[in-house]
Amino acid sequence: MNGHVFGLGLGPGDPELITLRALKLLHAAPVVAYPAPEEGASFARSIVASWLSPAQIEIAIRMPMDSARFPAQAVYDRAAAEIAAHLVAGRDVAVLCQGDPFFYGSFMYLFGRLAERHSVEVVPGVSSLGAAAAAAHWPLAARADVLTVLPAMLDDAALERRLAETDAAAIIKLGRHLPRVRRLLDRLGLIERACYVERATLGTERVLPLAEARAESAPYFSLILLHRRGEAWR
Repeated sequence: MNGHVFGLGLGPGDPELITLRALKLLHAAPVVAYPAPEEGASFARSIVASWLSPAQIEIAIRMPMDSARFPAQAVYDRAAAEIAAHLVAGRDVAVLCQGDPFFYGSFMYLFGRLAERHSVEVVPGVSSLGAAAAAAHWPLAARADVLTVLPAMLDDAALERRLAETDAAAIIKLGRHLPRVRRLLDRLGLIERACYVERATLGTERVLPLAEARAESAPYFSLILLHRRGEAWR
């Protein structure tokens, strides 16, 4: 009998936010796969490191983290083939995904390659949006509010158009775009209704008004939350 794939959402980084379902499947899986940079340690693996067993086979899916080269399709082709070989041999494979597997998660690219031929179960995880909102005490949306998720690499015109059509927004993938996005929100009169969250749930977590976020770039795990009313409950 073929093995099963389990896409495990691990949440934003705090190991205590892993679901009981994900932890149960992680313990039982003979093979564990996870994304990793081309060099160095895997953040996803670090979340569950204390629960891994030396008996488990590990597959490090090494990929470029430069957004200009991502997603690297050949990397996922090779990883899917390696995982499939274990499945055909009857071994279950747990694939680790920080955050939620289907919210900008790298697991979706493996899912697209494996789901037609193999049994796949996806275990949701706490998303970056939920983690950031909780850290900032910032309800995302209420009643009939429209919440929009916007990648910061959109140009100013696109961001402005989307922001004009929504009540609340989360602007993700900030990186070097942070100063530009901050200037745009200032021009639109929204900067005082926005907050900046960095590395939510981790020991280096930072939460501050966007107007005070003066860095020239933001780390990968950061985002901006805003609401036109300032607070969703108003």
